[in-house]
Amino acid sequence: MELFGFSIKRKSEEKEVKSFVEKSVDDGSVNVVTGAAVSTFVDLEGSAKSEAELVQKYRSMLQQPEVQAAVDDIVNEAIVVSYNEKVVECITDDIDMADNVKKKIREEFDNVLSLLNFSNLGYDIFQKWYVDGRINYHVLIDESNPKKGIQELRYIDPRKIRKIREYVQEKIGGGRNTVTIKKLKNEYYIYNDKGFYTVNNAYQSIDDNLSSGLKIADDSIVNCNSGIMNENNTLVLSYLHKAYKPLNQLRMMEDALIIYRISRAPERRVFYIDVGNLPKLKAEQYLREMMTKHKNRLVYDANTGEIRDDRRHMAMTDDFWLPRREGGRGTEITTLPGGQNLGEMDDIFYFQKRLYKSLNVPISRLEPETGFSLGRASEISRDELKFSKFIRRLRNRFSILFDNILEKQLILKGIITPDEWKLIGNNIRYDFMEDNHFEELKQSEVLQNRLQLLRDIDEYTGKYFSKTWIQKNVLLQSNDDIEEIQKEIDQEQEDEPDEDSPEFNQSVL
Repeated sequence: MELFGFSIKRKSEEKEVKSFVEKSVDDGSVNVVTGAAVSTFVDLEGSAKSEAELVQKYRSMLQQPEVQAAVDDIVNEAIVVSYNEKVVECITDDIDMADNVKKKIREEFDNVLSLLNFSNLGYDIFQKWYVDGRINYHVLIDESNPKKGIQELRYIDPRKIRKIREYVQEKIGGGRNTVTIKKLKNEYYIYNDKGFYTVNNAYQSIDDNLSSGLKIADDSIVNCNSGIMNENNTLVLSYLHKAYKPLNQLRMMEDALIIYRISRAPERRVFYIDVGNLPKLKAEQYLREMMTKHKNRLVYDANTGEIRDDRRHMAMTDDFWLPRREGGRGTEITTLPGGQNLGEMDDIFYFQKRLYKSLNVPISRLEPETGFSLGRASEISRDELKFSKFIRRLRNRFSILFDNILEKQLILKGIITPDEWKLIGNNIRYDFMEDNHFEELKQSEVLQNRLQLLRDIDEYTGKYFSKTWIQKNVLLQSNDDIEEIQKEIDQEQEDEPDEDSPEFNQSVL
């Protein structure tokens, strides 16, 4: 194996705090416990292969029209491209650093967007992340001059890469209170161009199974996943995972409906042929002769314009021919009625609505006959508000991709240190361009109601209610907001010229 990539050096004196509770991670990595006396084993049953199969299933789900429409609606809502504004901006107002450093951070974020070509490929990048549940990029730098920063970000198929986390076992305590804990030893990625597979044995030596893979340093790979894990916390799931069962149920119901309609829709005839006292073989031969004699299938060939006699074996939509013995009624022809409830679609509609709910998209958006209107916030459906919050959660999770890339870019160029990033990383925000006006309408109507209440309570100010009480309980302003607003009011009054001053008279003239 080859160690390919780069590693950002951190202080060697950093020590991991010991705990008897294993650290929870949501990256779906393969955990490997190493030791000196035993071989190294890794359980790839249900991890490597199953993850590749999951990604394949999620992508196949996208071929269903209902799923494709829902994913398109989510992607279009989360990523809004405009020619006048940026798709996403980096907000550094909450960072306690110099203004020139903040400016450099914003400039480097613009470079990150350029490396991703986010203005043109933003829809595709977000859709890959949303459908697959993960996205990986290989960070390429100039090894001779790392201070140039990231030179290229190359997309990696998630079915071909796997994260490995090696642990060593360590015992703490003593006697009966001895507890074995796992201490992190190393983290890296394994890349295999042919993808990963499950071997026959449940456990196999990691050296044998991963010998064909390429060992890549952890810092040279940028990973962002959905954060949704399975019940064993071993696999990363996609947001489409909960829609997998309703989608299969809908497909089965549609197939069953088609089969039922084909088999029960036409009216078929039943021929009862009197065979008298003929033996069984001769009776069957006589029945076949009658079928051949009375049953002709004329078929029109649209290519040649000819009409031909196409006699085939009896299919499920053909007539029935039944023998009848002597002593009963003679030859008889009756009609078998077709299905009477072919127009019932309640089952299909039920599973279709269940699929829509599992996709977190309001049903009104997926039904073409439902119109779209912008009105008061009280007229906005609850599903639209939930959908708006769901999009905000998706953006926050997707922003981890920007954090990981921006961190490497700033550290490589020497703008900040790894320790400084730990202090400011959580304070960097990303402002996505909005296209959903429901949240804006809601905020404006809430503000309007507060101002109306403020006008009604104004005559009681100073008598029953203080100004500070009104600011905190009516306008819901915090102490910091009250202080900041007062400073702005005082500053505006100082900047405004006095009516008796010469400057004011000169401006009027």
